[in-house]
Amino acid sequence: MREDLEFYYKLLKTAMVELINKDYADFVNLSTNLVGMDKALNQLSVPLGQLREEVMSLRSCVSEVINAIDTQLSKQEDLQKKKVCVLRLIQVVRSVEKIEKILNSQNPKDSSSLEISSPLLAGQILERIATEFNQLQFHAVQSKGMPLLDKVRPRIAGITSMLQESLEGLLIEGLQTSNVDMVRHCLRTYATIDKTRDAEALVGQVLVKPFIDQVIVEEVVESSPNGLQMVFSRLLDFVPHHCRLLREVTGGAVASDKADIVPGYDFMVNSVWPEMIKGIEERLAYLFNPGNPDVFFERYSMSTEFVRTFERQCSSQASVRRLRVHPSYISFHNKWNLPVYFQLRYKEIAGSLENAISDGLEAAPAGSVYHLQVSVVLWSCLVRCWSDKVYLPPLAHRFWKLTLQLYSRYGNFLNEVLTKTPTHNASKEPTRPLPSSASSTSSRTSMEETGSESGSPASLSTKHLVHIAADVQKLQEQLPELSEMVRRRFDDIGFTNFAIVEEALADSKAHLSASIPALSARMTQHLSERSCRFLKSASEVPRLYRRTNKEAPVRASAYVDNALQPLHQLLADSTGLVDPATAQEWLRVTLSECTQRYYETISEVLSSVRKMEESLKRLKQARKGANASTSAAGANGGPTDDSKIRLQLALDVEYLGEQIHKMGLEPADISMFSMLMELVKEARDLVEHHQ
Repeated sequence: MREDLEFYYKLLKTAMVELINKDYADFVNLSTNLVGMDKALNQLSVPLGQLREEVMSLRSCVSEVINAIDTQLSKQEDLQKKKVCVLRLIQVVRSVEKIEKILNSQNPKDSSSLEISSPLLAGQILERIATEFNQLQFHAVQSKGMPLLDKVRPRIAGITSMLQESLEGLLIEGLQTSNVDMVRHCLRTYATIDKTRDAEALVGQVLVKPFIDQVIVEEVVESSPNGLQMVFSRLLDFVPHHCRLLREVTGGAVASDKADIVPGYDFMVNSVWPEMIKGIEERLAYLFNPGNPDVFFERYSMSTEFVRTFERQCSSQASVRRLRVHPSYISFHNKWNLPVYFQLRYKEIAGSLENAISDGLEAAPAGSVYHLQVSVVLWSCLVRCWSDKVYLPPLAHRFWKLTLQLYSRYGNFLNEVLTKTPTHNASKEPTRPLPSSASSTSSRTSMEETGSESGSPASLSTKHLVHIAADVQKLQEQLPELSEMVRRRFDDIGFTNFAIVEEALADSKAHLSASIPALSARMTQHLSERSCRFLKSASEVPRLYRRTNKEAPVRASAYVDNALQPLHQLLADSTGLVDPATAQEWLRVTLSECTQRYYETISEVLSSVRKMEESLKRLKQARKGANASTSAAGANGGPTDDSKIRLQLALDVEYLGEQIHKMGLEPADISMFSMLMELVKEARDLVEHHQ
């Protein structure tokens, strides 16, 4: 910036020098030219002061003239307003006299009513009177507060009363005689005097109300199961049978001549609908009672269908929009206490699931796709939420929330069962069952308190665990079916953001899947405890052969079959119920745990045998006699007791490997089994060495 300023300074300096050089003579004579300038200025000040005084005087005169003109204009404006008021009053009087003259010309004896032989002529006369009356009303409103208007007001009131009575009489006559021209003239006249709502109210009282009084009868509705449907059908028949003329005149009918219709009327919305709803609300008030949800659902469904059919009878979409914002339409929909209906359904649906949960892991009926009764009830509750006999579109959000609550409650129940319920133990030790829920049916429906203890069996068996896994798998398989069911319902109400729904269902599926690890852990723990209890019997093998003179073993011990029996039972129970890969994984984990413990047991036995054998050798060397040698060997020179023990353990382990292979597993996939085989192989080698 400093460099730029220096550059501009140089340019400015150069330009100034050039300017001085260009006008050098003027710069030199500048001081000379200003000599005597102050005297010249003093000479000019006097005439300028005089000129200022003259201008101020002129300005004052002009202001006075302007004020005078403004005063005159204000007076003229006031006179003009008074003139307009007088002209309006004159117009009011003229209109009154003109209307009275028309009336007197038609009926000189009595001008208070119109009794004319020709209906068409009467309609034309009414239109003339209405046009003049419209102007009369306009000028009368503009002249409000004028004394003369108060004197003319009684005459205006008489004309108004006469006009309304005549219009009402002619409209009723036109409707009764189906005279299109008479009705058209009457409605046009009503529109001219801005009394369309009066005409609609008159039609409601004269044409609609008597019909409603005949149709809506409480005794008729209660006398037949289809009584309400019959009443709604007759009400819907009113429009095509009794409103054809009005719809034709106002343009609500298809065959209406658009060039000769009278706009501004909506008899469907402002005449027919309010009277129908008033009749229903006053005469059939019990319809809105939600005490019996099934009856309430049926009545509500018929009523909404009645409303939809009535909307289809409206002449246009604009008419439908006017209907939906009409106070009686809103009042009718608010009469249906949908929150109370949902609460009753909530207790009914959630209560059935809670009752099933309180029964624990009760088996499902034969032929069911599920194996636990609680799973059957859960699916029936989910389907019931969206069934045609329960679901209502205005409650879609509430039923959707209930659906997620049912899934959550079921998942929490499974978690409670798997984490708090002891597994079945075949020993004599008593098991302590979990307490059942002590809450009543009504309190059990509080799905928010899903963490409370639920009823469950005293212990979990292998079959229970298999059934839980099978039902969870089946529920997840049927989740798309539920999703499609919900999608159809949401499509009907115009809900398009279905990705949110899919996310929520995915969360529910994940909540159910979260119980699988706990279930697998319980299954493997349960199987391991049962199998390992028998495998511990390997420690009793030395007692069977030492100093018993038993023959050398040729087959595996019975405890191995006993230890494998729970695993065979698992395969039998899970076939066709759970994924084979899941069952194989349960077996693999269980056998790995059992093999670990079995290895420890056999290691201890073989170690004890080796120590005993070494002890006998030392004893033999110490005695150096034949007796010790005889005691260590068999009486007939056969295998020693230690060899028999090692041979029995080898047979047991080899038999275990064969059975593992028959179960569909590879012994090499079982952790510690290879070490176990090496251990017994060493034992066999020792046996062969001694032999």
